[in-house]
Amino acid sequence: MKDLFSLAGRTALITGGSRGIGKMIARGFLAHGARVYISSRKAAVCEATAKELSSEGGQCLALPVDASSVAGVQALVAAYAKHESKLDILVNNAGAAWLAEFDAFPEKGWDKVVDLNMKTPFFLTQALHGLLRAAASAQRPAKVINIVSIDGISLNGQETYSYHASKAGLMHLTKRMAVRLAPEHIVVSAIAPGAFPSDMNTIARDQEAELAKRIPLQRVGTDEDMAGAAIYLASRAGDYVVGSTIIVDGGVTYARG
Repeated sequence: MKDLFSLAGRTALITGGSRGIGKMIARGFLAHGARVYISSRKAAVCEATAKELSSEGGQCLALPVDASSVAGVQALVAAYAKHESKLDILVNNAGAAWLAEFDAFPEKGWDKVVDLNMKTPFFLTQALHGLLRAAASAQRPAKVINIVSIDGISLNGQETYSYHASKAGLMHLTKRMAVRLAPEHIVVSAIAPGAFPSDMNTIARDQEAELAKRIPLQRVGTDEDMAGAAIYLASRAGDYVVGSTIIVDGGVTYARG
């Protein structure tokens, strides 16, 4: 039981790992013994985050690739394959949102968000299928963790149409992928975060005290809250969690009704 949450000897690839939730997960994985690769489209930020996290202990490497297209997905896989011959843990975290009123919601606000939030996780997992299989065994399954959102479960008050739809779609896609890949000892699951301070969730970042009043637990999420959920799913502790989405939101989803 003492090594139930250990990630020692495992490799992880985290998209959107240079900031926000991706960075929280990367830091947690490193602390539990994984070798971590982070990707993002901004090379300077990606390299700086990898250097920062490595200085805290462990090995974090930057793969600055824009994976929002199928061509980008292939480039990311090629970059990773230069370093590793297998992949133990894939975290599909990179995402985007778009806010616009119903009558003015643009096609580009639909395509950008749905492509990155739902299409990229599918095609990246597909492209990494061989490397995940190479790492997988009955005794130690490979893991795919999709980062969805509580907005895929219940509505927030904003007109983020493509974001709501893409996150709900990714939750259902998680189930479909999980059933297909489980016989190959590749376990797919998801995390639905609530309010975590980040450049995407500026309300949680900039209006934390006010937002906390609307959360049953009376606070926003911390780095440890997110890392803990991801470590659980990525480690041996989460080997039997197949296709499920873990809600990490301080009770907001149920308070919304």
